[in-house]
Amino acid sequence: MTTMDIVEKFDQQGCCIMRYMTAGQLWNIIAPREFVDFSYTTDYENGLLSCGVSVEHGESGRNCVRGFNHPCGWFCRPLEDNVNHSLLTGFIQTDLRGMLPQSVVDTAMASSLVGFYTDLRKALQM
Repeated sequence: MTTMDIVEKFDQQGCCIMRYMTAGQLWNIIAPREFVDFSYTTDYENGLLSCGVSVEHGESGRNCVRGFNHPCGWFCRPLEDNVNHSLLTGFIQTDLRGMLPQSVVDTAMASSLVGFYTDLRKALQM
């Protein structure tokens, strides 16, 4: 993910419209993607729950393809035996859209997820 912006906030606490951008993949064979999601985040079972789904909102950015996230969610809970660590579990179903062979999509998604967790780990260690 290269950028993540809140484009609209709602009166309901934890609700917003988010825009995410990803970089091109595989030497830009896969164009950058933009996702616009309704997001809801709340405390849940001593941790955090964040869920979302893509929505139509504004025009797609230049030089990118508007992807689509089906209903998805992230759960982050502290470990009972070590409260200094948490378990992050994500459920995602992403449609990258565009004209890509499924094998290319599978490779790009695997690479993106590994990169996401690597970047998250680095950010949390700072």
